[in-house]
Amino acid sequence: MKMSCEIIKDLLPLYLDGVCSNDSKAAVEDHLLGCDKCQAELRAMQKPLPLDRTEQNLDEAEAVKNLSRRWKKGMNKSLLKGVLLTIAAIAAIALVLYLFMDIRAFPNPY
Repeated sequence: MKMSCEIIKDLLPLYLDGVCSNDSKAAVEDHLLGCDKCQAELRAMQKPLPLDRTEQNLDEAEAVKNLSRRWKKGMNKSLLKGVLLTIAAIAAIALVLYLFMDIRAFPNPY
């Protein structure tokens, strides 16, 4: 039975890891005998992954740290603005009540 390259590409990781069934293994090996594209795909999968990316990882970590610092600084500024606006609003409401509503914390005894 002739299998399409797409099916073989789906089976290649299992074949490479040695966890596919014997029938799948035979089908993959039979297909690989006559398909250069799938042979190239298998060779690409067999190449080791590049693990020496320490410098790039450190640069990315530094960028994340800088972003975190800026975010925290922005959050602190927003918190301070919110607190100041709340105090100003409370003071304005208290002033309006004091001046126009004749509500006093300590009423005049006279």
